[in-house]
Amino acid sequence: MRSRTYLLVLIYVCLLPVTATTQQSLDALIGREINSLVETYKMLHAAPELSHREEKTSIFFAGQLRALGYTVTERLGKFDRPEWLGYGVVAVMKNGDGPTVLLRTDLDALPVSEKTDLPYASKVKTKNDAGQEVGVMHACGHDIHMTSMVGTARMLASLKDQWRGTLVIVGQPAEETIDGARAMVKDGFFTRFPQPDFAIALHDSPDLAAGTVGVVPGYALASSTNVDIKIRGVGGHGSRPESAKDPIVLAAQIVLGLQTIVSRENSPLDPAVITVGSIHGGTRYNIIPDEVNLQLTVRAYKEAVRQKLLAAIERVAKGVAMGAGFPAELAPIVKVSATEVTTATYNDPALTERLAAVFVKTLGQENVVKTSPVMGSEDFGYFSMDQKIPTMMFWLGAVDPLQVKRSKEGGAALPSLHSPLFAPVPEPTLRTGIKAMTSAVLELLKK
Repeated sequence: MRSRTYLLVLIYVCLLPVTATTQQSLDALIGREINSLVETYKMLHAAPELSHREEKTSIFFAGQLRALGYTVTERLGKFDRPEWLGYGVVAVMKNGDGPTVLLRTDLDALPVSEKTDLPYASKVKTKNDAGQEVGVMHACGHDIHMTSMVGTARMLASLKDQWRGTLVIVGQPAEETIDGARAMVKDGFFTRFPQPDFAIALHDSPDLAAGTVGVVPGYALASSTNVDIKIRGVGGHGSRPESAKDPIVLAAQIVLGLQTIVSRENSPLDPAVITVGSIHGGTRYNIIPDEVNLQLTVRAYKEAVRQKLLAAIERVAKGVAMGAGFPAELAPIVKVSATEVTTATYNDPALTERLAAVFVKTLGQENVVKTSPVMGSEDFGYFSMDQKIPTMMFWLGAVDPLQVKRSKEGGAALPSLHSPLFAPVPEPTLRTGIKAMTSAVLELLKK
């Protein structure tokens, strides 16, 4: 009995230095690479590309992974529009028998003109799909995501003796238009590459201090569906409304009517949002137009709730028009987008708990925060195959801790994602993102 106890103690003691050595080795590796990675981040930040146009970004990302020994496939993800070539990147590294882990980063930027005054601020301007000149900025931190992924790829290539299995790294285009992940899946992602046992992603947070991460089990982000409503009327002179069918008044009534769907038809225990983000109609003060166009965003966690909201939107729009005396042939046309739609992001509870424990171990208990679900949306959920693959997205703190402290104490509000003033603190954010992601993979692919 004494010899067995001694053996167990010896095994335990021998295991401790291995864990410590792994962390020391990882810290040292990140320390050696961090300066070049910060420069990579600044380069990506200064050269953003809009969704569906990530050509140079994808070439750079693919080149970084290919140089590390990954087998890289480019130009994955075909779209219905022929001018959108699809710039998805998939890099695979096989390292013996074991599970397959998917890591995903997004590549695209937003049509936002940067106002940070940083020395590496984006000055890029381009034309959008409507032919309008717009500024371009990584206002959602996809440059942080890409650089963290490059750093993680470097760490795991250097630490191959500490893991076994297959690593699949995805550089996904068109996240901001929420059609890039679906395009990659449609282009054969799950048949052309090893099917993952786990899928992980990170997203920088405008609310958390750099050096921290946030985790949330279960639903983390909502589904998103874009809806167009064309309200048709009969135009006429503004002085004679009785001779027309005014679509502007009808639009106002429909906008108000839509608000009761969430407040009176949906359970308060099932979060949902219907927002009219755009309303366009008319040309002059005294002209009643023929039509008004509304653009809506619809958010929910559960698919059944989403379907209920969409059905109610059409019913309300047509019902209000009928009540206002509009003939059936002028009933509003409700069109649910087939492309600008994404599923909810669901963090597998068991996987989230497992990786949260890893984060506590590697970053410290005080640097791991349990966060709440949000109604923002991501298309990362498409890589879960309808929750058949356990997935987990965690939040990466990106803000100067002093600024976070001041804001919580009643100071100025922090710039949000998509703000022209959003500016992550690069060095500590990247260190934490790389350490967290690498540690998560080492846990899932441990020998």
